[in-house]
Amino acid sequence: MVKLEVKLGPKGQVVIPKIFRNEINIYPGSRAIMSLQEEKIIIEKKQVRDIIELIERISEEATKKRKGKKLEVSPHAIYEQYEKRARRAGL
Repeated sequence: MVKLEVKLGPKGQVVIPKIFRNEINIYPGSRAIMSLQEEKIIIEKKQVRDIIELIERISEEATKKRKGKKLEVSPHAIYEQYEKRARRAGL
């Protein structure tokens, strides 16, 4: 088991060390689940459950990049994004 000491930022934020991010294949924009167990904070990678959730996430990210302008995404583009993310996740 690897344990590392981290420092909380001024707003209570913590950076997840690269060794941990690489181990569970998370990257900027990934979703995580946090839970409290006794005096421990558990952070788990959120698994994409279905294609609808994935499409919604792609749409959210595209809208942010376009500064609020909604982006219509073609089915072909959605599939390409799905493939790209699946490769990153090692699926």
